[in-house]
Amino acid sequence: MSVSSTTGATAGSALPSGENDRFWRNRALIRWWLYGICLLVLAMVVVGGATRLTESGLSITEWKPIHGAIPPLSVTEWEEEFAKYREIPQYEVVNKGMSLEEFKVIFWWEWGHRLLGRFIGIAFFIPMAVFWVQGRIEPWLKPSLVFGLVLGGLQGALGWYMVASGLVDRIDVSQYRLAAHLTLACVIFAYLFWIARRLTPPKASATSEEAAGLSGIGKLFLALVFLQIFMGGLVAGLNAGFTFNTWPLMDGQIVPGGLLVMSPAWANFFENVMTVQFQHRMTAYLLVIVALWLLIRSKKLSGRKPVMMPARHIVGFVALQVFFGITTLVMFVPLHLALWHQAFAVFVLAAAVDYLVALKGPYPVRG
Repeated sequence: MSVSSTTGATAGSALPSGENDRFWRNRALIRWWLYGICLLVLAMVVVGGATRLTESGLSITEWKPIHGAIPPLSVTEWEEEFAKYREIPQYEVVNKGMSLEEFKVIFWWEWGHRLLGRFIGIAFFIPMAVFWVQGRIEPWLKPSLVFGLVLGGLQGALGWYMVASGLVDRIDVSQYRLAAHLTLACVIFAYLFWIARRLTPPKASATSEEAAGLSGIGKLFLALVFLQIFMGGLVAGLNAGFTFNTWPLMDGQIVPGGLLVMSPAWANFFENVMTVQFQHRMTAYLLVIVALWLLIRSKKLSGRKPVMMPARHIVGFVALQVFFGITTLVMFVPLHLALWHQAFAVFVLAAAVDYLVALKGPYPVRG
């Protein structure tokens, strides 16, 4: 049997009939394993958001990838952890005088975030090793999965690099590092989701003509999603969501004054609270426009279900993301709404990847 993508991908080698069922069972197994990892990454993004919003990220002042998986188990160990926290600027400026019980609350958020990161690493590495030994992973796919593992390790190192920025001269972490940490998490999600979605059995997808006409806008939308996620990280890093809590006006204006008061001018886009929130708003409007444009173009150039369904998902998720963004802002960032807002950023990202997969088609069978 020979299978090829309807977008014009070269057909793979025919599979002997006896191997066909095993081949597709292996792809399904790997696909669902990667879906599970994507769900864990989504959970990691949400827990990371809660850790930031509860100001918990600096409660653990050391990086112990192995030993750190065990939390304090005695009063003495809790006192030692609390003593370390009392040595950093955040305690002196923000939480001076907090009790041990109050410290435990922020400690558990950060510990849970780190534990989930460790669990994701194990959930990725051990099944991959087992599938590899069992011969379930196609040779061409192995480098891609190893690269995914490398990205996960890099994310862990970047997480500590972010935390370290808030332990000496600051009372919180660098917004640059936080935005990079969040963006890399979403890159990992998109990368693994792309692989998983393309491991589906051959089915109706875009024609080569449809793909040629729509891939440009699909890639543009994906790029804007990543840009918006990075900007959202800057907003979180600067606590910009707690300022200018009105919509559609900002500081009583459509375009507020004070956007470029810092020098050099470029610093405003990363360090000026007003500018950072304003550009996050403007990019959201741009995403709405591009999402609607994508839907209209998809209807015009295709109109078929394989293309229209992911296009409609994009518009629907963007609409919900805008709703959660506005309500989070005007209600002064309640934790539950802020976390929904962060989660739906990943849903929008998934929809953007799924649209491009619909245009590209599944991986061809390779002998």
